[in-house]
Amino acid sequence: MKVAFFSAHAYDKEYFERFNNKELHQITYFEAPLNQYTANLANGFNAVCTFVNDKLDRETIENIYAQGVRIIVLRCAGFNNVDIKAAAQKNIKVLRVPAYSPQAVAEHAVALILTLNRKTHKAYNRIRESNFSLEKLVGFNLYGKTVGVIGTGQIGMMFCNIMKGFGCQIVAFDKIESTELKEEGIVYKPIEALLKESDIISLHCPLTPETMHMIDKKAIGQMKKGVMLINTSRGAVINTPDVIDALASEKIGYLGIDVYEQEGNLFFRDLSESIIKDDVITRLLTFPNVLITAHQGFFTKEALEEITMTTLQNLTDFEGGIKSQNEVVVS
Repeated sequence: MKVAFFSAHAYDKEYFERFNNKELHQITYFEAPLNQYTANLANGFNAVCTFVNDKLDRETIENIYAQGVRIIVLRCAGFNNVDIKAAAQKNIKVLRVPAYSPQAVAEHAVALILTLNRKTHKAYNRIRESNFSLEKLVGFNLYGKTVGVIGTGQIGMMFCNIMKGFGCQIVAFDKIESTELKEEGIVYKPIEALLKESDIISLHCPLTPETMHMIDKKAIGQMKKGVMLINTSRGAVINTPDVIDALASEKIGYLGIDVYEQEGNLFFRDLSESIIKDDVITRLLTFPNVLITAHQGFFTKEALEEITMTTLQNLTDFEGGIKSQNEVVVS
């Protein structure tokens, strides 16, 4: 199958060339993201392979359909950037990678917590400048703290288990409660109670109309003063201007994010020689208690291998007329 591979980076090419045995699929790599302005690059291809910041709206889908594309394969679990109804109307199949490495994202969330708390990033920079002072580096024990987990799918479950190992008290919220977690002693509570009780809140929910900006001024008002907020899910789950206000008033004591609502204009690029025109993220960067990583939570060799193999299998299944459990259907 001829595949137009968008938002391609060196590591994508490395893994796909390694696992595309005997060049089963003919892959052409494009560094550009897929959107209405770059859709013409898909001309002559049967499939497009996309990532989180490619924009597959109705106009883009109609364009790639006209050029012969009949399948969209996502190198990610989330599909909020795809107009699923528009794809279904054109009979374009959409397949994703539903679970590539929940451990990777969960562990990254813990890394954000530990770094923010113990300020290891600041200590590292100090030591390199021969500054061995401990001033302003005080942290707190995780043991005994209450951690609120919003979203207990595979990633949320892994995160709960890790934080239990630190001796934390875990409270959770999800529309679908996990029997397995309940058996392990995890307590589910209404979100209002979770917000009120938690010392640390970690977001692991998908982006849906219900979760869009769920962490807003009202939700923040219910939190403890000095709470730590961690987001490794989707950027738009939090209302960033409201969070900035809460950081300024010290209602939020720590913020760790691996995702950002407008990340499509920033992440996965080297902008070190550019002027950042996003006033929101530049404001975030002024806070000493904010830690931002550029959507690298998934970025482990195990996850890249799983993403690659599942994506290639999705293409092979489609080509062979095999119904895939990874297909995204209109709900």
